[in-house]
Amino acid sequence: MPGTSRKATFALVASASIALLATACTGRPDAGASDDASKETTLTFWHAWSAPSEVKAVKDLISGFEKAHPDIHVDVVGNMTDDKMNQALRTGGAKAPDVISSFTTNSVGKFCSSGALVDLDPFFEKSGIDPEKTFPKAMNEYTRFDGNRCAVPLLGDAYGLYYNKTAFKKAGITAPPKTWSEFATDAEKLTIPRGDTYKQLGFMPDYHGWETTTEHYLGQFSPTYFDKDGKSNVAKDPAFAQAFTVQKKLVDELGGYRKLETYRSELGDEWGPKHPFHTGQVAMQLDGEWRLGMALATKPKFDIGVAPLPVPDDQADQYGKGYITGTIAGIAATSKKQNAAWELVKYISTNTDAVVNFSNAIHNVPSTLAALKSPKLTYDPRFKTFLEIAANPDSTTAPASVNGGVYLTTIQQFGYDYESGKATDLKKGLQQTARQIDTDIAQAK
Repeated sequence: MPGTSRKATFALVASASIALLATACTGRPDAGASDDASKETTLTFWHAWSAPSEVKAVKDLISGFEKAHPDIHVDVVGNMTDDKMNQALRTGGAKAPDVISSFTTNSVGKFCSSGALVDLDPFFEKSGIDPEKTFPKAMNEYTRFDGNRCAVPLLGDAYGLYYNKTAFKKAGITAPPKTWSEFATDAEKLTIPRGDTYKQLGFMPDYHGWETTTEHYLGQFSPTYFDKDGKSNVAKDPAFAQAFTVQKKLVDELGGYRKLETYRSELGDEWGPKHPFHTGQVAMQLDGEWRLGMALATKPKFDIGVAPLPVPDDQADQYGKGYITGTIAGIAATSKKQNAAWELVKYISTNTDAVVNFSNAIHNVPSTLAALKSPKLTYDPRFKTFLEIAANPDSTTAPASVNGGVYLTTIQQFGYDYESGKATDLKKGLQQTARQIDTDIAQAK
């Protein structure tokens, strides 16, 4: 749903703002962890949700915690941007948050390396909780950086394939594509030209499209973004060249960049009721779990199907995986109530019923392995696809970096140049992209 989607522009701008933390934060991972969590105290919890239904869901989540911990009270502050959180994490003070929740997984590298959020591993160990047995693999990965687990997952987003079942039937397609070659064939079958434009487009492959970012495509190719020395692997791991090649081929076969961009400019936006998948103008859509509810709310004139995204032909045995991201939570290093704060973080991120109830209310993917299997989950049967993607150990995410999501912006920019024909030499372009990523990271340290 829109309140918890990971819009690339929002995430990357927010992650850039955290650069200030590296030099300004004075917190230490062990600071303030001497409070007695059994004594009456009040915590301040900042989160980013803003829609009325979301705010109510957070209120209910915290109410459940307060019932389980009657001596710990929580002041909840919603609709907080990452900029406001960053400033508060730098300065501290009586009104600063003890616990924060951010939509921006790209910020984890900054949060961890700057000391803005405390390392939670000692708290997990003290509580006898094994994160690797508690959280899905990809979620476990995006809450750590350089050996520091400074965050926990708090619900997630999983990306899959939405398809127009009615259009599939008309085109003689009996099942969703499992490999990218099958996908390309289906996308062409589903494309119905109308003069210089389209009556129906099988798929909008542009990186400027709705959630069709380089980051989301790459998730299906299981790339290794950095080598063991922390250097960019973009030019070395063949997964990157393979992903760019697949997407460029789709662009060319479906009409070419210019024709696709002209059509895209005439279509509805990502968050409105006129989204082109809702209207039937695009027959297949790469998107997150929230899209199902949004599409159904528009009462579409076709049946909606949901499946995992295709995988490379040489990885057919990994069909079912997907790209994972989500909301994170952590404890402020400036907090003097870190033991009490841990009780809150532990409850909202590892209590199965709490996670399930929050997932049911927010309509995002649960963030623990136990919650993903809970019989108390309520959802449209099609939502099960996203639960399976989240639990799949082959699912991937983008790793944390010391400068946040800057490296993802660099890769995306090359994607724009390559799909449009501005860049024609893929090997050379990937080498230049890798050098730029390495330069940016070196400057950020």
